[in-house]
Amino acid sequence: MAGRILWDVDTQVDFMEPSGKLYVPGARDVAPAMELLVDAARAARLTHVASADDHELTDPEISDEPDFHNTYPPHCLRGTRGAEKILETKQRDPLPLSLLPFPPGLVTSMIDGHREILLLKKSFDVFTNPNTDALLAALDPDEIVVFGVATDVCDDAAILGFLQRGRRVRFVEDAARGLDETRTAACLAVWRDRGVETSTVEEVIRSLG
Repeated sequence: MAGRILWDVDTQVDFMEPSGKLYVPGARDVAPAMELLVDAARAARLTHVASADDHELTDPEISDEPDFHNTYPPHCLRGTRGAEKILETKQRDPLPLSLLPFPPGLVTSMIDGHREILLLKKSFDVFTNPNTDALLAALDPDEIVVFGVATDVCDDAAILGFLQRGRRVRFVEDAARGLDETRTAACLAVWRDRGVETSTVEEVIRSLG
């Protein structure tokens, strides 16, 4: 069991920078808090799992007439700056896990010795990567500390996936931002009802000390 792990949701340029293709309102403002969290986790030798959109224009989620529920404008296109992680959360030497499914037992040996893992995805739901379940089983954390964007889309999909799998989740509210305030508030209410704890960056860092 890995104890506590840090789960970084889609902190990519297109979401995090005002010039990005699908900027999440206020995301740039919380980048310094995200950096503090990532640095503290690194110092405490926590495993840092990051998800990242890896889109192509042919992906089902990409649309020129998006409904912002199932489809979104082109963003985080493979090979573009917008798909890169921001400097504040950038991993130093991540092990990438693409959509190519690996045998679950192989995932366990692959991640041995790695404290930074990058899960690539073509949907807002990280569990559409066939290696996510195997990774989670291999790490077997007793708590998943979640931050990133957007609270009401990719964070929500990840957290609901963790809860469905019986995992304990802590959400770092001041290191996250949502696309829609009403929808974000509804997500937070559902999470709390299902046992998700909320924390601040300061509280998480203090607990690592």
